[in-house]
Amino acid sequence: MTVWRALNDAEILKAAIPGCKEMTGNADDGFEATVTQKIGPVKATFKGVVTLSDVIEGESYRISGEGKGGPAGYARGGANVRLDETDGVTTLSYEVDAKVGGKLASLGARLIDGVAKKLADQFFENFQNAVAPRSDDEAPDDDDTGREPEKKKGLIKKMFS
Repeated sequence: MTVWRALNDAEILKAAIPGCKEMTGNADDGFEATVTQKIGPVKATFKGVVTLSDVIEGESYRISGEGKGGPAGYARGGANVRLDETDGVTTLSYEVDAKVGGKLASLGARLIDGVAKKLADQFFENFQNAVAPRSDDEAPDDDDTGREPEKKKGLIKKMFS
């Protein structure tokens, strides 16, 4: 339930959404957000709403966002998020979709799809860090071999691998 509660917390969502400057509201009534993003050569600040739908408490929902970025156009997208718990380990899976209009649409579907995937990956990495920051005992060990230290995965990291 820790992961589920975090997925419904405005402060954690704000920390997780790349470029999010402000987020207010709650899971029941929806959220309002201000997000600044650079997509290709276009940088814009989007003001919009984030809503949760198709909620199955503790298991899954759809998180959707829609924002207007002035002359840059609009962005709309979301993710179907699912949690599965087995033996005390929570696995989070998601599918992402995005649509844009205005100047953003002129960048092409391939670029937009790539950016949507990248932003989704950043969101869930940020979410992981907000929910379960790495503790000192999970920090990479320093050694004298000159090799890059091996990174250890914490419980939440395993959820996203």
